[in-house]
Amino acid sequence: MLSTLTLLTATSAPISAPLPAAAVQGLTAGRIPGLSAPDKDGFMRYTRPEGKSGGHGVGWSEIPRYTFKVPQGWDEKPVSIADLGGTEIDLRFENPDQGSLLVVVAPVLRFMDVGYNADVNIEDIAKPDAIIAGFAPELYGKPLDADDVIETEVVQDGGLTYYQWCVKPHHLVSATAEGNRLFILSTTSSSRQWRKGAEDLRKIQQSFRVPPKAR
Repeated sequence: MLSTLTLLTATSAPISAPLPAAAVQGLTAGRIPGLSAPDKDGFMRYTRPEGKSGGHGVGWSEIPRYTFKVPQGWDEKPVSIADLGGTEIDLRFENPDQGSLLVVVAPVLRFMDVGYNADVNIEDIAKPDAIIAGFAPELYGKPLDADDVIETEVVQDGGLTYYQWCVKPHHLVSATAEGNRLFILSTTSSSRQWRKGAEDLRKIQQSFRVPPKAR
C-alpha cells in the first residue's frame, strides 16, 4: 500500500499496567462501547472491547486491547474502508472543538517477512523517521515535506517502545508494535481546534498504550 512497503523495507534494520493482552476476537460488527466513566480530570479511558470484530485474516493473533484517554465530549465514529488507511483503520473518534483521532492496526507482514506468529517490537521495523514518513500518505493524504516533523520522542513503557511525533500543521502521533502488528494513534486538528485543545490532545497522544505479552 502506497510507498510504505518500499520505504520501511529499505530502511529497516532488524535487531535481534494496563490490561491483559488476551482479548477475545469476536464477530460483533460495528461499534461496541469501550469508554470508562470520567476521572477527576474529566478524561475517559477507551479500551478496545472484547468481542469487537476486526483482524487481518485467518491465522492472525488476537488484537491486544489497546487503550488511551479522551476528554469528555469525544465520540466514536464509524470507520469506512473508503477512508485513507482503508481496512487498517480500527477506530475513529471526533470532537468538534478539538479535532479527530484514528487508530491504525497494521500487520507487520506488510513490512517484514517474519511469519504470522511473529513477536516484533517497533525498533525491529524501522527508526522513527522512517515509520512516520512511510505512514504519512495514508494518515494525511500526502508525503511528508522535509521540515514537517517538529518533534520526535522515544518512550519506554511496560516493556514496549513508543515513537511519538508532532507533525505540521497540527498532528500528534504515537506508535508501537506488539506481536505481529504495528499500532498507530494519530490526532488531527485545525488551527482553531489546536488553540483550544492542544494540551488535551497531547494527553491523548501520551496516554496511548498497548498491553505487552508476557515474556
